[in-house]
Amino acid sequence: MEHPRFNDSNNNNNHQKGLASLSSQRSLASVPSLNSHSHLLNPPTTSHTCLTTLKGQTSYISSLFLSGKFLYTGSSDREIRSWNRTNFHSEFDPQQESNTNNNIVVSGKGAVKSIVVHSDKLFSAHQDHKIRVWKITNHEPHQQKYTLLATLPTFGDRVSKILIPKNHVQIRRHKKCTWVHHVDTVSALALSKDGTFLYSVSWDRTIKIWRTKDFTCLESVYNAHDDAVNAVAVSDDGHVYTGSADKRIKVWKKREGEKKHSLVDTLEKHRSGINALALSSDGSVLYSGACDRSILVSEKDKDGNLVVVGALRGHTKSILCLAVVSDLVCSGSEDKTIRIWRGVDNEYSCLAVLEGHKGPIKSLTAVVDHSDDPSEASFLVYSGSLDCDIKAWQIFVPVL
Repeated sequence: MEHPRFNDSNNNNNHQKGLASLSSQRSLASVPSLNSHSHLLNPPTTSHTCLTTLKGQTSYISSLFLSGKFLYTGSSDREIRSWNRTNFHSEFDPQQESNTNNNIVVSGKGAVKSIVVHSDKLFSAHQDHKIRVWKITNHEPHQQKYTLLATLPTFGDRVSKILIPKNHVQIRRHKKCTWVHHVDTVSALALSKDGTFLYSVSWDRTIKIWRTKDFTCLESVYNAHDDAVNAVAVSDDGHVYTGSADKRIKVWKKREGEKKHSLVDTLEKHRSGINALALSSDGSVLYSGACDRSILVSEKDKDGNLVVVGALRGHTKSILCLAVVSDLVCSGSEDKTIRIWRGVDNEYSCLAVLEGHKGPIKSLTAVVDHSDDPSEASFLVYSGSLDCDIKAWQIFVPVL
């Protein structure tokens, strides 16, 4: 099946800049734009195509995750679903796949806010304050079945903590609970490099660390932020980055010989709540997206501290999600577009603006694709939107 390819000019940064009505907060005038001189890079032509649109969902897509040949989606109506990505390149009937009940599970209350997969386990974060663990079983090449293994915190974890007074924390004026509980929406999940630990953040302002082997809650960072925590990212060396509605990004680390994570750095350059975080492939660069319409780029200095080096500008409304693949940064916005960025020596260029969704872009994930042309690299980007659609895009980028 042939899909039309669209060439992207070098002026994508100015796309829709004339829109006067912006619901987001002002951009950061004090932070220099890393893409302001992107025309000097004169990047060769980039092209993209929309491979397919997965329709039929009755609620918006709140989370996406890639693992192997499967794309996992979470929606606002409690549904977790897997899609076989190998079908997207051929004649594909999304309705037929969506009718395969083995690929769907419904659980909890409210939206599935985040999904991560490690080995044969899927971890899902829910609006009902719970984390659920599912065992994935492959039945046929295109079908998977989910079996609920645990709901976190587990019954054993709760019982072991409830009898000891020091394990109780104040959550409201006249209410306490044990520290292993999230008491508000679990907004995001991340795994350690080896999959040993699961990190969860919540609108209850806490960070929790779980052992994936037995699902025990090992640690809770109470009042990690002054407002809801919306995003978390974990580097290979164990640094934990959290982004919050309090406009701050905090960096946490368990120092050698210590039992708990401690705060090692705080970034306060955003002017509004932070919605998304993503790390570069080598972990040296942190990208953060917020309601101020900017993507801040932060790098580690010689002392290992994060320093904001600039901003990527072009979106006309809030940044809602970010994804990094190879040397590309993908951003999704309330302005209903996806932008593809590439940086060379701290000069960034917007290579493409992907249009087609009819609602804000709520979630993104991306992966390297095979390319038959040695002069260009191919990437697959998957987007979930408040329009209830999932789109699969193919991006062709010249090899540097």
